[in-house]
Amino acid sequence: MNLEKLTKEVCSVAREAGSYINKERAGFSVDRVERKHAHDYVSYVDKGSERMIVEALKVLLPEAGFITEEGLATHRDEQMLWVVDPLDGTTNFIHGFAPYAVSIALTQGREIMLGVVYEVCANECFYAWKGGGAYVDGKAIHVGNSAIGDALICLQLPYNSDAYKPVIERLIDRFYGNVGSIRMIGSAAMALCYVAAGRLDAYAERYIGQWDYMAGALIVKEAGGRVTNYEGEDYMMEGDSVVATNGVTHAPLLEAISEVQPCPQDLR
Repeated sequence: MNLEKLTKEVCSVAREAGSYINKERAGFSVDRVERKHAHDYVSYVDKGSERMIVEALKVLLPEAGFITEEGLATHRDEQMLWVVDPLDGTTNFIHGFAPYAVSIALTQGREIMLGVVYEVCANECFYAWKGGGAYVDGKAIHVGNSAIGDALICLQLPYNSDAYKPVIERLIDRFYGNVGSIRMIGSAAMALCYVAAGRLDAYAERYIGQWDYMAGALIVKEAGGRVTNYEGEDYMMEGDSVVATNGVTHAPLLEAISEVQPCPQDLR
């Protein structure tokens, strides 16, 4: 399997889906939004994008199964799996607020083989394949080198507000005024890509799905950064938490998270 060639083909798939999303946004009506959970939304655009992506990826790699956010395709015992978020940042999309993106990863066994994230509003395609480096629109990217005191960090607000509110409040209290600045951008996939490109120095979020972070996690790693879960474990094939950094800020961010988290049983 030629990973570089396949990655660039997946970039084309992501761009096609992004073009569809962009076109639909022009005439989008909030009346066509469904509520999956409290403050967690889905639209016909999410589903339409997913159908396009799944159909195209089946042609590229017929032997692979799927893990998708909207569940329009599934897997059995395939060795390779496409992990797809057809529209990461749906709430941003609904409000016409950048960024929002298409995210596609390919896994084989316990490894992420390639990752592609296409940001619709800025028309930027971030991508990486295992061992090949990380890129945006053909230009190599690398994480920054800011220490925590000068870092621009992203602390996202997941939908599970009841469980996460005590954590995020204490994280903001810990870092506000003690780092360069704090941002919340509403897209896990893009937060990861911004870390990879040196636009952010660190990012942390809990209660997200594999489709949110899988592609971006590889892009960060191939850009020279570090990605773990909240417990500091490097294995990213499953779980619901992500810490992605330039490496320099990783230890202090993990330390802060460990100090502010409730006991594990309280997170359920």
